[in-house]
Amino acid sequence: MKKKLFLPYTMAIFAIILGLASCNEDFETIGTEIVRDQGLNIEVNREATVVAYSRKLAPFRSNGLGKYQLGVYNDEVFGDAQVSILSQVALSSTDPDFGENAVVDSVHIYIPYLSTATDVTDEVTTYTLDSIYGLAPFHLELFESNYLLRELDPSTNFEEIQTYYTDQGSLFEDFLGASLVEVTDFKPEATEIELHEGEGDDLEITRLEPGFRAALSNHFFQELIINRAGNPELLSNTNFTEYFRGINIKATPASVNGTLLSVNLADAYIDINYSFDDEDEDSGRASETFTINFSGIAVNTFENSLNTSIADDLANVDRVNGEENLYLRGGEGIMSVIELFGDEDSIGYNDFGIVNQPNGTPDEIDEIRQKGWIINEANLVFHVNQDLMVGGSTEPERILIYDLDNNTRLRDFNLDPSINNPEAIDAVTSHLGRLDRGDDDNGDSYKIRITNYVNDLVNNDSTSVKLGLVVAQSVVNPSFLKLRNTQSPGIDFVPEVSLQSPEGTILYGNATPNEEKRLTLEIYYTDPNQ
Repeated sequence: MKKKLFLPYTMAIFAIILGLASCNEDFETIGTEIVRDQGLNIEVNREATVVAYSRKLAPFRSNGLGKYQLGVYNDEVFGDAQVSILSQVALSSTDPDFGENAVVDSVHIYIPYLSTATDVTDEVTTYTLDSIYGLAPFHLELFESNYLLRELDPSTNFEEIQTYYTDQGSLFEDFLGASLVEVTDFKPEATEIELHEGEGDDLEITRLEPGFRAALSNHFFQELIINRAGNPELLSNTNFTEYFRGINIKATPASVNGTLLSVNLADAYIDINYSFDDEDEDSGRASETFTINFSGIAVNTFENSLNTSIADDLANVDRVNGEENLYLRGGEGIMSVIELFGDEDSIGYNDFGIVNQPNGTPDEIDEIRQKGWIINEANLVFHVNQDLMVGGSTEPERILIYDLDNNTRLRDFNLDPSINNPEAIDAVTSHLGRLDRGDDDNGDSYKIRITNYVNDLVNNDSTSVKLGLVVAQSVVNPSFLKLRNTQSPGIDFVPEVSLQSPEGTILYGNATPNEEKRLTLEIYYTDPNQ
C-alpha cells in the first residue's frame, strides 16, 4: 500500500493559489537553490534521472493520411529524401454513355497543392503555398500502375483494412505501366491557373488554385475510357479499380537540392474532353467532359539516404545510460525516447513508512510521494547542438512529446490555454514551446512543459515513464500511424505530424559532457514540511 498524503483544508487552498501564481512566474534558479517567491520557498530539483536515446524508425503505415507529400528534400545534415505517391482513381459516374463516334479532344490532369489565398485583386487571387520545403526543381513523372491496392487484407481473411507502408515504393515500381507525363525540371509555383475557353464576348475564364496541370495522351484515354463504354470495366468503380489500378506519381532528383510539398489529392482529377455526333448542333458534333477523380486508396512512399556518422550512432545507442546527442528527423525518420526517474524499484511505502520490496513504481517517484512535494512546474529543456546543425530556416519550429507506452498526447496538451489558437504554429506553445532562436536566427532550445504529466506520476499512481519525441511543424490534432513491426523499447506507433515534417535537428542528450546543455528534468516544487 502506498502512503496517502492528506493536506489540511487551508494547505489545499494555499497550494491552489501557489499553483496559479506559478503559471505567471519566471523562476531564476541555479542548481538546487531555493527561490524566494512572495515569501514562499519554491525549490528546484534537477536530480531526477533522465535517460534519452534515439531510434531510426522502422517502416510505418502511410495510407489513409490526412495529407500527402510529393518531391525531393535535401538535408545537409541528415541526407536526402524522395517522396512519391501511388493513388487509385475512380470514375465520376459509372456506366457512362459517350454518344456515337466519341473522340477524345484533350486530356488534362490537375493536382492542387495545399495553399492559402492571401489577396484578391481584379478577380485574381494571390496564394502562398503551405507545407513547402525547398525551392529547387525535381524530376516528376506519372505512370500507369499495375499494382492492385486492396481495401481489405487477405492475410486476415479480408476482415481487416489493408495497410501499406512507407518503404513499399520499390515494390510498386515493379508494376509500372505506361508513362503518362514527364516533367524533367518540375518546380511548383504559387500562381493561380487560368483556363480560357471561347473568344471575344464568348470568352470564359476558369480559375484554379495553384497546382500541377499537364496534358495527357488523347490516344491512351481514348483506348482506356471512351472505347470501353458499355463494357464491364466501366460498370462500377470496383470493376474500374481492377481494370485501371492507379497512377504512380514518382519524384526523383533533378539537381543537388529539390522541393518537397503537400498536395491535395481529394480535389485532384483528370478531365477528358471529348466530342460526339449530335444532329442538334450546327456542326453535327457536340462536346462534353468526363472526369476521373483521385479517390480511394493512396500511399506515400519514401526513399531516404542517411548520413553515415548518424547511422553509426543510431546502430549503437546506449539505452542504459543514454546518449550525448539526440537525433530527430521527419518523414520515414528518427525519433527519440526519454525515460524518466530511472528503473530502480527496491523500496515502497505504506501508511507506516518504508516497505523494503518492489512496488512497481520507480524509487525516485516513491520518494517524492513520501516527502509530500507539491509540484508547481516540471520542464524538459532540449538544447540544440549547434556544432552539428546547419541552423536557420531548415530547423523544425516545433517538436512533439507524447506518452510512448500508451500512444497518447500528454494531459498537458489538452490543458494548454493556447490549444485553440487559430494559427497552428502558435498552438499548444505553453506545453510544447516553439524553437527559441538566437540573434543569428539559429535554434537554441525547445522548452517542453510536462507539469501535469509529472503530477499524475506522483499523485495519481500513473506508471508510464517513457516518452516519445518527434519533429513537427503543426502539433495540432496528432493522430498515430502503426509501425509494421514493434520496435524496441515497445514503439508501436508514431505521430503522423512527424511523417509530414521532413526537417531534422540534433539535440544534446543526458550523457553530454556539456553540463550547461545537458538534458535534465527541472522540477519546481514546494516542500510543505519546511
